Amino acid sequence: MPTDPLPDWVIASRRRIGDRVRAVRTERRLTQERLAELAGLDRKTVNRIEQGTHGTSIDHLALIAHALSSSLVDLVE
Repeated sequence: MPTDPLPDWVIASRRRIGDRVRAVRTERRLTQERLAELAGLDRKTVNRIEQGTHGTSIDHLALIAHALSSSLVDLVE
C-alpha cells in the first residue's frame, strides 16, 4: 500500500512525465484541449498529468502517447 504522503521521488517522476507530455504536445503544436479530444480524455485530466498534481493510469498515458504519435516509453523516459 502506498505511503501517505508519497515519497518525493514519486512526485518528481510525475512532474518529469508531465513535463515530457507538455514538451511533446507543444512540439506538435497542440493545445491541451485538442490533445484531450484526440486522446478521448477530459482537458482537466491532461492538465493534471502535465502539472504532476495527480497520479494517472498507464491507460491514460497510453492514450496520450497514441494521440501524440509517440511511444509510451518516450513519455516516461
